[in-house]
Amino acid sequence: MTMTDQKISPVSDTATDEAISLLEQLIGTSSRSGEEAETAGLIFDFLSGHGIEAHRHHYNVWARNRYADPGKPNLLLNSHHDTVRASAAWTRNPLHPENSDGRLYGLGSNDAGAALVSLISVFRYFYERMDLPYNLILAATAEEENSGPNGLNSLIQVIDPIAVAVVGEPTGMDLAVAEKGLMVLRCRAEGKSGHAAHNNHDNAIIKACRDINWFSTYRFRKISNILGPVKMTVTMINAGEQHNVVPDRCDFTVDIRTNELYSHEDILETIKEAIQSGIVSSSLRLRPSHISDAHPLVRAARKIGLQTYGSATLSDQAVLDCPSVKIGPGQTERSHTADEYVYLDEIREGIRIYRELLETFFTL
Repeated sequence: MTMTDQKISPVSDTATDEAISLLEQLIGTSSRSGEEAETAGLIFDFLSGHGIEAHRHHYNVWARNRYADPGKPNLLLNSHHDTVRASAAWTRNPLHPENSDGRLYGLGSNDAGAALVSLISVFRYFYERMDLPYNLILAATAEEENSGPNGLNSLIQVIDPIAVAVVGEPTGMDLAVAEKGLMVLRCRAEGKSGHAAHNNHDNAIIKACRDINWFSTYRFRKISNILGPVKMTVTMINAGEQHNVVPDRCDFTVDIRTNELYSHEDILETIKEAIQSGIVSSSLRLRPSHISDAHPLVRAARKIGLQTYGSATLSDQAVLDCPSVKIGPGQTERSHTADEYVYLDEIREGIRIYRELLETFFTL
């Protein structure tokens, strides 16, 4: 049977039930960023138990399809198994999976457990196929939530080069064809300390405020058709120790969401020229991503009726150099919220659409 003759079979109850069961186990196991050893073990054992040769690198678990051919390009199926810390606002036990009224509650259910188990199901679906034009590499990765050093960015150093990637995150199964990058600047304004009762024209707080005002009012000229403008937001500020002492230092942090029209280095140079405060540290490695409308994966998505958009939220796409898309069951608005949940039907639908997307892509 050729790729063009291959029919997409319906998602079976067994496939859905196995995915949900794995998700319940993952929810029930603590996996904060950097502490994912147990969930890595669960995923490794699940794959091994279904006859798949799995590998580990730090707390990342990965596998190739059975008939991988070194002469074929590699397609990455990636999602993460780490979670944020549960907030005090939870009314349920975040580590106890609770199935109620068609919803599965639990920490990581929506971000990004549903996408992860759906991609694992799809990887298993294609695992034995001998006619694939791409090798499939499945990667269940760690440290996505804290952009740590031992997540996907370390795994891509040891696996085969990736030609194209599907990153699983909650998007309502719409296709994110671009994603904003992230820069984080830690800035410091310096002045002279003195008694608050005396005149002081070198107040670090006043200096910082001038620069903070610039960050809040400056607009970069180039606006992306997909990702919109570069957005700069001051998110933290710290100065002073007591009310009657003018501080000689004021530290503040700026969160910058970037588009594909500026390099991070160019943005940093513009900032350095405009502000008086010093930049104590800068994180530039989380780059924006963008895939061409003409890419076969995007054409496949449109062929099966998927909506495309540009995403303002960050994912592991930021560490990939290859063309990539972001898509998965669940909704981004539920991520990092108290009493996080995913609809069970979203998992079944996620598996179905992932299958159809890849099957269509393979025929183009």
